[in-house]
Parts: sequence; structure tokens; C-alpha cells
Amino acid sequence: MSTPFVAREAQVAQLEAALARAGGGEPSAVLLAGDAGVGKTRLLLHVAETARTQGVRVVVSHCVDLGEIGVPYLPFADALVQLREVDPEAVDAVVAERPALARLLPGAAAPPAPDDQTGRLQLFDGFVEAACMVGRPGRPLLLVIEDLHWADASSRDLLRFAVARLRDQHVVVVASYRTDDLHRRHPWRPLAAELARHPRVERLELAPFAPDELRAFATAVAGRPLGEAALRGVAERSEGNAYFAEELIEAGPEPALPWSLAEVVRARVDGLDPAVQHVARIASTAGRRVAEPLLRAAVAADASPLLAEPGAVDAALREAVAHQVLVGEQGEIAFRHALLAEAVYGDLLPGEQSALHRAYLVALTAEPSLGRPSQLAAHALRAPDLPVALAASRSAAEEAHRLLAPAEELRHLEVVLRLWDAVADAGEDRIAVLMTAATAASAAGQVDRAMQLTRAAVDATADDPGRQAALRCDLARRLLDVERPRDALREAQAAVAGLVGPSAARAWGLATVARSALNLDLDTEARDAAVEAIAVAREVDAADAESDAVTTLAVLDAEDPEKASRLLREALETVRRARDVVTEMRVRFNLVTDLFGAGDVEGAGELARESVERARRTGLTWQVHAVQLAMFVELVAYTRGDLSRREPAPDAPPGVASMLEAVGMYAAVARGDADAVDRGLALEPEWPRDGLVALHAGGTTIDALMREERVDEALALTDHVVDFLGRIWWEHFLGAIWIAAVALGGLADEAERRRLAGRDVSDLLERGDALLERAQDTAVHGKPRGGRLGPEGRAWLARARAEHARLHGRDDAALWRTALVEFDYGYAYEVARTRARLAAALVASGERAEATAEAAQALAAATAMGALPLAASVRDLARRARLDVPGVRHATTDVLTPREAEVLSLVAQGLTNGQIGERLFISTKTASVHVSNLLAKLGASGRTEAVSVAHQRGLMRQP
Repeated sequence: MSTPFVAREAQVAQLEAALARAGGGEPSAVLLAGDAGVGKTRLLLHVAETARTQGVRVVVSHCVDLGEIGVPYLPFADALVQLREVDPEAVDAVVAERPALARLLPGAAAPPAPDDQTGRLQLFDGFVEAACMVGRPGRPLLLVIEDLHWADASSRDLLRFAVARLRDQHVVVVASYRTDDLHRRHPWRPLAAELARHPRVERLELAPFAPDELRAFATAVAGRPLGEAALRGVAERSEGNAYFAEELIEAGPEPALPWSLAEVVRARVDGLDPAVQHVARIASTAGRRVAEPLLRAAVAADASPLLAEPGAVDAALREAVAHQVLVGEQGEIAFRHALLAEAVYGDLLPGEQSALHRAYLVALTAEPSLGRPSQLAAHALRAPDLPVALAASRSAAEEAHRLLAPAEELRHLEVVLRLWDAVADAGEDRIAVLMTAATAASAAGQVDRAMQLTRAAVDATADDPGRQAALRCDLARRLLDVERPRDALREAQAAVAGLVGPSAARAWGLATVARSALNLDLDTEARDAAVEAIAVAREVDAADAESDAVTTLAVLDAEDPEKASRLLREALETVRRARDVVTEMRVRFNLVTDLFGAGDVEGAGELARESVERARRTGLTWQVHAVQLAMFVELVAYTRGDLSRREPAPDAPPGVASMLEAVGMYAAVARGDADAVDRGLALEPEWPRDGLVALHAGGTTIDALMREERVDEALALTDHVVDFLGRIWWEHFLGAIWIAAVALGGLADEAERRRLAGRDVSDLLERGDALLERAQDTAVHGKPRGGRLGPEGRAWLARARAEHARLHGRDDAALWRTALVEFDYGYAYEVARTRARLAAALVASGERAEATAEAAQALAAATAMGALPLAASVRDLARRARLDVPGVRHATTDVLTPREAEVLSLVAQGLTNGQIGERLFISTKTASVHVSNLLAKLGASGRTEAVSVAHQRGLMRQP
């Protein structure tokens, strides 16, 4: 750029410091944020140019806004090409070790077995290794990726992976993005927040110019100091935005300046020769950047008389560069700023836009090597040329599939299906396209869409019973993904009936019958189908179907934990050999479930984290069982006492985000988030998507409502959750024990409040009796297939019994000790909450020393976890019972003793002497003595006057 670089000293220093650290083996990533036109690119180019002179290896790539048509990994493919130019031997060595990386290199032969999902891990690992090989001690790599707000889902995944792998490499990654483009649900927003929490990541916010910086910048642009009035006008209209300021300064004196900044931007082009303007219009049709050969080919296809003379294109390009409309960037033609490209394109009439897109279409059709299939599809859609758009979108989908980018693959295939009826001869099998799209949708976590696409394929094959039978098996598995086991069983049975003779399709049909029956607790039918499926699968060497059926048998054999575990691990080994990662996720999910159910929280967490990482690396992050494993990761973290709030992943589909939000409610309620109830209730529309949403969100919201003393609402929600899950799961679903225990705890608290106020509690006792009966009945009839309740089920049953006794006024320490022992398998938060309940029961029975010890442990644990409501309740107990617990300050005043201050606060609440005694664990007579003493000290004739005097003298302050 011709304008000298000025200001931004602090930002330059921050980036140069990061490079200096990287030279010594301390890598980092910098998130550069700022509004459009604020100067991000100018800053990065300046730092890059300076770094090159100091021996730093620099690679700069960009994301591109292609709208609905995206190119997976585009910025990283561009970066890899440049890395190879910098150090071809190092990059080629990495490609040789990790062949999947070749998919990012133009013209390179793709490795075999493109369906091998493990290639995604190889691709990710390969790119990171290539970057690390290029960066050297003292000569680090500066990898700049601009415009991340336009990044595709796969590029976001690769960036997340690369940042997570920063250890001791000689690399600095700088990712820039526009803050003014980030709407509330923009997929980059949560990823930026996630990355910012990484210890190797810095955030650099590029603000508009300050007054002194703008003065220096204006002087550099104009070549002389501006007058105060002119400078003030530029400052007011540009608001410190570097690009707008430059346009305003170069547009001329104030009277000639158009008021609209969009007109200012267009004014730069409108004043040029018509041939130059036309070149700019053609360039803008491709976006901010376009390869020069493609631009020249599009100009030729456009055949405008303005550019017909020999050398006219060269002259126009030179003129555009001279007037800083276009610039050269890494061998491509680019607008000096994206806003300029947008303004020029936006000024075209619809017919002009179509004509110029058609010019690109002609150029790319004549010479496909000039661009990617996705570019051809984008221009064909806007030309429009529907047959070409369909074919190009299909090619783009195949490219996305090779790159293991399911979200982009699905988007391209949706375009194909949308255009299908408009194209007379699509040239391929629509059923195959539907099924390919369904597979991509499932991998992208869009399970409802996967089911809809598969059903459409089934419906379209009514005249081909054999093919329809095989497709019904696929539909059955999609129905299981959306929690419709009865429909799944019906479709799977129909599939088996239509598949005669041994085949992989029949093996899968039988395995799906077994799995569907398992979900409906039809154990005999499930076992028979699974055994037959294994036999057929082994006969035809269908290892994936065999693994699925063996997994079902393992669940059925849960009464023998060792056998079940052995079967699952055998299934895992078999399915990994078969390279069926989808079935592998199901096996892993069942292994994690077994570990967690047996109380091995640490083991379950480790395997769940490993499984989620494998799903991410293989492009199956949002597959159904991968999502359930991600939920386990969150559940294990909470169980171990980690109450951190985590945002759902940036590109999580809405339904997946709801599932992750639901499991996050445990920590939200334990933390005491003010909006916990609202967040929990807001998830109710998502209950039909997955019963786990109803269980997690419903049960935790009941807990939060009870804590807020909204007892009637909590009881109504209890009935609603139990009824809903009883209908979609089973009447004796095990989660009902937890829900009953939580509700009983809230009822016991309400009964205590009513008793203190002298109110009737009989309705609470009746409701509590029913809840305990439900919990105990579920424990008998709802036992898991292993035949015995696991540690968590036993713990909640013990809690329900202890809460029921407390509800009836019998706070039994022995029952609380039993619950404490049961929860002590690793459930940190509930151990602390149970200790608090035990401490209260011990105070009531006069065992103050033990009560003090339990309360101290409960308070320490709650404080360490950040469980604020629990910590507050323990402090309240310690103050009321006068327990000497570290960190608890007892109430006192200048006039009253600490105990008299406690009594005064309860008098102010209208409690009788008997109620005060019960509240403070003292006798009614002792409470009466305290009341008499404080009346005398305050010179009051009665309770009301005592409270009034205390308020006037400031003695009612909170401890």
C-alpha cells in the first residue's frame, strides 16, 4: 500500500513480542478483532513485511465469502501451498507420512480409501506438522489467516485443532475477523470465545484511531498536515475508521464530499475511465480477490467493447492499481478493501450481475483448472445456469467429502436436490444423492434432516422392493437417532422381511431389529435378532454389522459386567478394523455408560474425552453417539466438582446445542446462576428431540425452583417430567429416583418454613409419601439389566429416604450418613450437599462437635467448587447453630450479644419463642430469656417496639 504505515505502536509491539517468543520455542495464537476498515489488513501486512526482513517465514491466507457455496479448508489449502513454496522438502516429507494432507494440495493425487474417516485426523495432524516443520529456532513461522468471520465449519475445526496443539513449536498464528459482522448466533463468535480461554491465545482488539493517531494518519495520506476544520470533519464522519478516513481525505475538499460513505467508496471508481470501471465490476463479481488468469478469462468471455482493443485489459488493470482500487496480493488481483468490492458489486443492476456471473461461468467451463467446483457452482447459481449449477454443486460436494467436511458436503447436496426438478436430465441416481446427503447430515449432527432425507429415499423406491428394503434399514437407524424406537422396529422388521438370503444388508437389518427391540425392552426379541445378525455378518464378512449386534448383546448381558465389558471391547476392536466410525461411537458410548454406571467416574471421563476427540478428528463431531459422549464429558466434569460454565461448540447444530445446554444445567444450578430457571424452562420445546434433555434440564430446574421457594411450580414440573419420560421411555425409568429425591428435599425445606410459621404441612407430607413410594418402586422394578442399582441410583435412593424423614420432622443423622457413604464414589457436589444436611441433623441431635466438622468440610468443598447457594446455606446453618466453622462470621452489634442479634432478626420475621428455639436449636425457655434480655437492653416494651428501635439505631444490619 502506498500510504505509509503510522500509529498502532502497541499492536505492532504485541505481535513482534509474540514472534520473538516463538523464535525461542514458545508458540502462540493471536485473535485480531476489529470492525471492517479499521486497519487489520494494513497492520498485518506491515508486521509481515517487517518480519520478513528479520528472517521470519511468513504465510498469509484468507477466508472467502462464497455465500451458500463454500470451499472446505480454503484458507488452510492456500496456506499449505505457500508453506510448500517456503520449504518444499519439509512439507513433502509430511505429506508422504500423512497422505490425507495431499487433499489440500492442488493437482496432488488423493490417497486411497476416501471414505476412511481417520483421514480427517491425518489431515489435521499433517497441516500442523507441516507448519511446525517450516518454523525454525530463530526463524519462526508467522501464519496469518484473515477474515475468519467467513470461515467454513471445517476450517474452524482445523483452527481449533491447531491451537490446541501449540506446545513448543516456533509458530505464531494470527487470525483476524470483523467484529461488526458477528450477529448473535454467528458460528465464529463462540469459537473465538473458546479460543480466547486457551493459555496460548492472546486477543488483540484493533480500535478506531485515537485523535492523535488519526492526525498522523491523515498527514501521511494527504502528504501534508490537514487544517483543523478539515481534520475535524474527517474525524466526525469516519469515526476513526482508517479506510473511511482515507476515502474522505482523498475525495477532496468538503464541498465536493458526498455525505454517504457508500457514495464515497463508489466515487473512487466512478471517476475512472469506463474501461477501468468495467474491469473493477468484473473483478467484484468474484468477491474481494480473484486469480488474475480467471479474471482475464472472464473479461474475455464478457467480450465488452470497452476492453476489446489489444492491451486494453493490461492498461485498465494498471490504472486501477495506480488509483488504489485494485492491488496485487500473493499473485492475485484484490480490491484494496472488501468494502470497496461490496460497493462496486452492489451498484450493479440484477441483469448486469447475471451477465458477469455468466462470463465467469463460461471461463470456468472452458478451463476448469482456473477455479474450484464450488466457484463454478456459485457463478452458475447466480447466472443462472441450473444444469451447470447442479453438476458443479455435485462436484463441490464430492470435494467436501474427500476433505471430510460433512456440513459443507450437505450444503452442496441440498443445492443439488433443490435444483433436481428444474433440470431435465440430472445425469445420476436421485436416490443415491438423497442417501449421500442423509449420511452427511448425520455426520453433521442434523439428525432430523438425515431422517427426512432417508424417508424420502424410501418413499421414492416404492417400485423397487429389494432396494427399498435395504433403505428401510437405514431409515430405522435414523429413527433410532431421533428417539423413535417403535417406528424404527417396524421399519427394520420390514427391511428384514424384504431381504432374502445372506447379505451385509440383511445382517444390518437384523442388527437394527435387535437394537430397536433393545430400546423397547423387548429383550428376547433383541437377543434372538442379535445372535442371527452376528451369524449372518460373519458369513458375509460384515464386521460393522457384527460389531453393532455384539454391542446389543453386551447391553443385554449387563448382569455379567465382566462378560459385557469383554463383548464391548471385542466389538470396539472389530469395528475399528472395519473402519466404521459411526458404529464405533455407539460401542464407545456403551463402554462409557458402563464405566459411569459402575461408579468409575474417572475412567468414564477419560474414555469419553478420548472418544469425543476421535469423533472430532474423524468428522463426526455431531453424530448422535458422539454428542452423547460429549454430554458425558460435561456430566463427568460436574460430578467431579468442576462447575465451570462452558458454551456449546461454535458450529453445534441447534438441537445439539440444546442437549449440551441441558447437561450444563447441573453446574448452572449448583453455581446459583440467576437465570438458571429461565434457561431450564426454555429447553422444554427440545424435550421431544431427546429424552435426556427432559431429564437433565427438567430435574435440575426442579432443584432450582425449590431453592427459589417456588414449590408449586416445582411440583408441577416434577409431574410433567415424570409423565413425559414415562411415556417416551418406560414407567420405571431410573432417573425418577433422582427427581423424587430432589423434590423431597424441596418439600422438606418448605415444611420447615411452614412449621416455623405455625402452618399446616399435611399436604406436603402426603405428596412426599407418594414421591418416596415412586422412588422405592422404581428401585425395585426399574433396576438396570445388571439387576442391581449402580452407585448413583443407590445414593439418590438413600437421599430420598433421608429427605422424607426430614419432611416428617425426623431429621435422622444415620440416614444422612448412609447417603454420604453412597455418594462418596466421586460425586463431589452431592457429597458436599449431603454433608451440609448431615451437619443440620447432627445439630438437632446435639452432636455439635461432629456437626461442626461436617459443616466445615461442606463449606470448604462448596467454596472451592464455586457452589454459592450451598456455601451460603452452610454459613447460615453455622450462624444459627453457633458452630465454630472457619470462614463464618457470627452476627454481633455494639449493644446485643451475638445470640441476641440472631434472636432479634427472627423476632423481626414474626416468629414466636417456640419457633425461634426450633430455628436456633435451643429450647423455648432459652429463646424467651434472650427475648426478654434484648427488650431490656433496647428499652422496648414489646417485640414491635424492639424491632423499630433496633432499626432506628442501626442494629438490624446484616452479618
